[in-house]
Amino acid sequence: MTDDLSENYAKAYGHKAGFGKRPALILIDFAHAYFDPDCDLYAGVDAALASALRVREAAHAAHVPVVLTEVTYQKGGRNGGRFFEKAMPLKAFVKGERTAAFADGLVPREDEIIVSKQYPSAFFGTSLASTLTAGGHDSVILTGLTTSGCVRASCVDAMSHGFTTIVVADACGDRHPAPHEANLFDMNAKYADVVSETEILAYLKTLSASRAEARA
Repeated sequence: MTDDLSENYAKAYGHKAGFGKRPALILIDFAHAYFDPDCDLYAGVDAALASALRVREAAHAAHVPVVLTEVTYQKGGRNGGRFFEKAMPLKAFVKGERTAAFADGLVPREDEIIVSKQYPSAFFGTSLASTLTAGGHDSVILTGLTTSGCVRASCVDAMSHGFTTIVVADACGDRHPAPHEANLFDMNAKYADVVSETEILAYLKTLSASRAEARA
């Protein structure tokens, strides 16, 4: 076994799946909780949100559907099950709490889909997979919070549901760089292609151009 991580994984992983033809963009759990210094979930991830908003604008320009996810619980967290019992800071997502609202700067548009969830994955217990399949989408572009939690869970489920999965590294964030980087590395190795904001914007620009040509 080699001590070099990249060399070790390159022997078994490293294949690129590439981009799909009909993607959907998902912004995972960009809630005020992660931006409020007084909240236990505060993560200082302003750069990730800024990146995700730029990707969102590019997606709309390319006529790529945009999905926003939110975590929401009844008072007391009864519908949160074991997840709510284990992760105490989830009380920030009880319906009506300011920390449960979308982060400042992220105002849902009328043409965006909002998916409410109680567990880490955007797919578990929601209609998201059915909605994307019905829309003829073959791939998803993931951004969001946190990298080691809901982004990773959504990534694994997206791949498991048959969607080519792309994770935008710059548009994801976590409360500490170590789990952020470790999970990006692992997702890229096994479940998805992890790309930069620059790469995803270039891809969305090609979609926009090709659709403009098709309409001409």
